[in-house]
Amino acid sequence: MTPSEQNKLIESFHPLENKLLLSFSRSANLAAADIIAASGLDESRLDMATGWLTAKGLLAVTAEEVSSLVSLTETGADYLKNGTPEVRIIAALREGKQFTVKDIIQSWGMDPSEVSSAVGALKESKVVRVVQGGLLELNPAVDVSAYDALMTVIRHAASIGKGDLTAFPAEERSLIQGNFHKRGKGKGIFRITEKKNRTYSLTPDGKDVLRLIQERGAVTDEASALTPEMLKQGAWKNVRFRAYNISLSPPRASIGRKHPYREFLDYVKYQFVSMGFEEMRGPLVENEFWDMDALFMPQFHPARNIHDVYFVKEPSQCREIEAPFGKQVAAAHKDGGKTGSSGWRYAFDVERAKRLILRSQGTAVSARTMAAGPKVPGKYFSIARCFRYDSVDATHAPDFNQVEGIVLGSDINFTTLLGLLKLFGQEVAKAKEFQFRPAYFPFTEPSVELHVKHPDLGWMELGGAGIFRPEVTLPLGVDVPVIAWGLGLDRMAMIAMEIKDIRDLFSRDLDFVRTKKIQLNK
Repeated sequence: MTPSEQNKLIESFHPLENKLLLSFSRSANLAAADIIAASGLDESRLDMATGWLTAKGLLAVTAEEVSSLVSLTETGADYLKNGTPEVRIIAALREGKQFTVKDIIQSWGMDPSEVSSAVGALKESKVVRVVQGGLLELNPAVDVSAYDALMTVIRHAASIGKGDLTAFPAEERSLIQGNFHKRGKGKGIFRITEKKNRTYSLTPDGKDVLRLIQERGAVTDEASALTPEMLKQGAWKNVRFRAYNISLSPPRASIGRKHPYREFLDYVKYQFVSMGFEEMRGPLVENEFWDMDALFMPQFHPARNIHDVYFVKEPSQCREIEAPFGKQVAAAHKDGGKTGSSGWRYAFDVERAKRLILRSQGTAVSARTMAAGPKVPGKYFSIARCFRYDSVDATHAPDFNQVEGIVLGSDINFTTLLGLLKLFGQEVAKAKEFQFRPAYFPFTEPSVELHVKHPDLGWMELGGAGIFRPEVTLPLGVDVPVIAWGLGLDRMAMIAMEIKDIRDLFSRDLDFVRTKKIQLNK
């Protein structure tokens, strides 16, 4: 390193770097503890300064030892105060108290899992037994020294604070290692943290720079701002100001923005509106009539089982079914009514139709729209939040968005539907590959499913579609063909946004929210 480079480097030093380098004035090889004593830096500032100087090639690590420090977790601190669950149970039984496992959980203020684990361990070691009535009883002449030994180690660890693991006797080390948790609260009694004890030495360049600092006089304190008081009192003349590096990139401005999935939903709405669709709306809390019965799903049919719905507890039913649709739909179920169908041939239960649920499918919105006298010809869509009981995984969630739609017109046919589905798959989901597969739904004939290929997860079903049966449209007052679809909008977003897990769509990770780019063309 040339003298000019050394001078330029010294000018850029932070006061912490100067303090650290000056601690090597008497020795070129120092342990971290020695540097702290000589410089007055705390551990966090020492880590920063050594990192900077090491990166600049002025400091080198010459030795490193790792020590394991033992401390109590929150659980351990609780046991120090109250005793371990096993010790508390043994002490209570020795006092002649009578109780069951349920009594411990309800009145002792202990976690049920802790109680279960403690009682299980005591039974396995034959310290206690369960007698008539579920009461716990202490076995006579039992050895409980193992539980007392653990309490002794807990008290020892608490007395020395963060002590080195090697300072504990071998028997105590064994108990600590059998009851530790590495980090966080956890359920472990002890926390073992590793601490690196490093020894540093100056490199040849570091020695040259230290010599220059000693000759010139190092600045170990400097100001980062010019204040009114400095100007008023003239103190600025004797103050060293911190140098600024204007070549560094400025910090990223974290401006507000919509959640990426919200942007996608707005994009979908924009696309449908731009194609001439009108938006449909409907309630989240729906009755079974509009969610299923109006869609010609029989009340006994197993097809309803795939809609594992969430029932509303209070109120459990709506007051009435809108006339004349209640009677007309009931007639279609019973014998076909005026639809020309033979129906499902059963007695329609109006009280069941009144039961309130969380909407399980967006098609309920389409049913309400058809009953409200839609335009013919007409195009309608809805972004509907739906709820079904389901196991959560990469492609399933108990609540999800569906993009629902209907098109009414005398010249509407199945080819029209396939063309729209292809358009949605390409323009909304941004899918490269898709398939049409035959399907069955009680309310459409013919029916089809749209499947698209996710780059990482493979083929996924987006949803179903078809032409509404007359048993659906005629009781609701519509006498022209109606094509309908209900597609999983969350899964479409996974493909469009290149996401592998449906749960990431609702992420609260600020870095994801700020940086996720939505490649959508409006």
